[in-house]
Amino acid sequence: MTISADAVKALRARTNAPMMDCKKALTEADGDMDKAVDILRKANAAIQAKKGDRETAEGRIAAYTDPAGRVGALIEVRCESAPVAKSEPFIQLTNELVRQVALQNPASVEALLAQPLLDNPAKTVKERISDVIGVIRENMKPARFSRLTGLTGSYVHHDGTVGVLIQVQGASADPQLLRDICMHITAKNPLAGLRAEVSQAVIDKEMDIARSQAAATGKPANIAQKIAEGKMKTWFAENILVEQPFVKDDSRTVGELLNSAGLKLVKFVRYKVGEISPA
Repeated sequence: MTISADAVKALRARTNAPMMDCKKALTEADGDMDKAVDILRKANAAIQAKKGDRETAEGRIAAYTDPAGRVGALIEVRCESAPVAKSEPFIQLTNELVRQVALQNPASVEALLAQPLLDNPAKTVKERISDVIGVIRENMKPARFSRLTGLTGSYVHHDGTVGVLIQVQGASADPQLLRDICMHITAKNPLAGLRAEVSQAVIDKEMDIARSQAAATGKPANIAQKIAEGKMKTWFAENILVEQPFVKDDSRTVGELLNSAGLKLVKFVRYKVGEISPA
């Protein structure tokens, strides 16, 4: 049968699939729009399976904090190429997935893929990803995610390569303040939030290095010890979030900034595209 251009355009508007794929699906479905949609979905699933082993070395970080600021999520979604990572369909997908994580609380990536899509429960998350793969013709998949509850804030760098999610304790929190601290974490990449989170083995190693450097100055032992302690203080200020000078006002530490707002750091998560997922 003859398939009209209007029918092809209508199917494309509904599925965002390439025009030729839409025409082919409509022809196979004898013009039945719903059947054509099913044909495209099956074709997209086949494309996803075929491309599933292709390396996903690029990607994007997305963050979501609910309007009340009581739950937040961070996700890394991988794809094959940098242009796709910057494309509107991929950005939209990552934003949908991170919102899904925040509001539906999947236990794992596998559980996320099996969940009904928030905006269209007739589809699973995996099928939504299949739809985008069918349009872009490139493998993509969620690599990892984190979800925090309580007072939360987030920030993603403009190019989508780094993102941070933070959780604090207090009566209330200014979203802009939390965003600014997340921006600080993005730039400074602290080793930990608090000293207590650093293993004693790491601290002992740094102290040994500091003592060796201090001893090399030839100063008396008591002076060398003070030099070593000063070096450790500097190391903590460089590596522990609450002890780092705040990037927007280095006269105060991040800890002092939080304290002045009646807040206490609970946890932060920092993702960078391509990193090995933390344990």
